[in-house]
Amino acid sequence: MTDFVESKENTYDVYDKAKYHYGGNFPEELEDFQGFVHTGMFICWLIDNDLLDEEFFEDSLEDINRVKKRELTGAQFYEICMDGVFAIEEVSEIGNRFALHYFDFDTGMYLNDYESTLAKNLPTLFHVEDTWENYEKIRKVIDIRFADWNNIKIEKKPWWKVW
Repeated sequence: MTDFVESKENTYDVYDKAKYHYGGNFPEELEDFQGFVHTGMFICWLIDNDLLDEEFFEDSLEDINRVKKRELTGAQFYEICMDGVFAIEEVSEIGNRFALHYFDFDTGMYLNDYESTLAKNLPTLFHVEDTWENYEKIRKVIDIRFADWNNIKIEKKPWWKVW
């Protein structure tokens, strides 16, 4: 039997909860909903790229289609369909591998990308408006990060798996 080795893949249950952001440094002048926006934009990207768990996808199909039609934002989906809890079980295997690499608040690049793309001239990242225009800006950055991550994965294939 091999020894258990702790890693993000076997210790994470939840990536983020909107309620984590309501206290502490959360600006008093903002509505609590603003605590959903930064994670909601990443969730929207997962939806647009079909990277949700199959069962969660089926259970949420109507609202997922509303997101894809731009009738519901990712932050609204995060609030309504996920109750403000972004859990690992709601994401596909590939989506989770990427999220563990990129979205992790301690080691990933998402928050830095989000702040430099959308919150550069704002008091905090919580001041970013939940708009499709802002989503399109961060979507382009996430697309590049995902492509880069995919290339790294491909390059790390064992030498005998050249196809």
